[in-house]
Amino acid sequence: MTPLPEPPPPQPNTAFRRLRGQLSPSEFAASVRRAAREIGEQVACDARYIGRVESGAIRCPNYAYERVFRHMFPGRTLTDLGFAPRESVRGHGARGPSPARAQVPGPRPGPGLPELQDKGIGKGIGKGIVDIFEECELLRRAFMAGGAAAAAVAVAPRGGTPPRRAGRVGEAEAVAVEEAVRRIRVLDDRHGANSLYAHTAKPLSAAYALLDAGRYSRSIAERLFAGAGELAISVGWLAHDSGRLSDARSHYAEALATARVSGDAALEAHAFCNTAFLARDAGRPREAVRAAQAAQRVAERLASPRLLSLLALREAGGLAGLTDRGGCERALLRARTLFGRGPHDSDPEWMSFFGEAELEGLEAQCWSALGEWKRAVEHARRAVSLQNPHFTRNIALFTTELASDLVAGGAPDAAAVTAGRALVLLDQVKSSRIHRMLDDTARILRPYGRDEMVADFLARHESHETAVARSAATGRTGPA
Repeated sequence: MTPLPEPPPPQPNTAFRRLRGQLSPSEFAASVRRAAREIGEQVACDARYIGRVESGAIRCPNYAYERVFRHMFPGRTLTDLGFAPRESVRGHGARGPSPARAQVPGPRPGPGLPELQDKGIGKGIGKGIVDIFEECELLRRAFMAGGAAAAAVAVAPRGGTPPRRAGRVGEAEAVAVEEAVRRIRVLDDRHGANSLYAHTAKPLSAAYALLDAGRYSRSIAERLFAGAGELAISVGWLAHDSGRLSDARSHYAEALATARVSGDAALEAHAFCNTAFLARDAGRPREAVRAAQAAQRVAERLASPRLLSLLALREAGGLAGLTDRGGCERALLRARTLFGRGPHDSDPEWMSFFGEAELEGLEAQCWSALGEWKRAVEHARRAVSLQNPHFTRNIALFTTELASDLVAGGAPDAAAVTAGRALVLLDQVKSSRIHRMLDDTARILRPYGRDEMVADFLARHESHETAVARSAATGRTGPA
């Protein structure tokens, strides 16, 4: 086998360093996050990311960061900011649209879209769906720039002798794993899991192949273990959201094993957190409580009140499933008290979704499980109104839950209107979990079909289901 050429050493990005001026890396990272919020973007920028940019380890930012940097420095190109042209790094610029992209349908008009666009939701739906395919293709190639040898190991025949590994695993490979995790999270926040899950098997295999290669420094090893574990959790979540619960359970177990082998408490807490969520959704509330409590024991070492708040909510969800009202209320109170302590430097990067809207939404789920429909509606309304427009999938989720709570609480007309808004979002969000919830709401609404608003929603829902079935039959990307 011909040895692979060594990648060129990274060149410091002096142009970007000049733009930082007198700000420290942490202060500049904070300004990047503020700029992202101004345009409805979501980036988990920290001092280490800024350091990697300035050292030249990140030759070209991902699309989310590119949009933020262009907002911060209007009129400047990536080259002006000291980055390499995207086509020279990613290798996709010279090719035309892929067949997958050519099949992507454009946005479908529907009632309620103008109201959603007022919140910044639904703008550029067609472009967003195309981005799934474009960025997933990049995700599949994420390891090829610096980790071609590891990728070869990843696709070796099972039980066969893997090819000879060339070179050490280093910074480029660790960055590739970390960026793959970030890319998945950003796309999932906007579009849901169904269009993403199939594209993540190869990057996940490659990440664990990097670990198996075994030729890396201790600092790189820590990043690879953490990155591979977080990637397993992200892929597990995509499986969870797309209805593949057994696959999700397997991926979470893989992440938990990785955390324990490497002694990574933060990764272990995250794996237990998602395991608790999965157990609740799978109808195993006692397991959900046990996993959430295990996560809290691990997280006590991490000094993150927001993480402990989320884990208390996971426990509350399990207790609600057990109809333990007293225990659920105590867990909810603990979650709100911890949340009120505010953000902390120790908050994990993956928790960027956890704000006041998520707090309200998870509490709404607890009251719904306990049959307290009025309280469930109150909190679900807050969850929808407070949600950052970036988290389109969560807006669709909480809107669907609000519709379900409204019909259970005896307000079918209001439920139909709300369910109609959720239906519009399902043209943009591909989540089997949310789709099934909306189907359940439609089923419960059918006895109220004489109501004009209910009849209108049921007709639209039936049309949507027909389109989904037609898309599935032809193998095209459908609206669900």
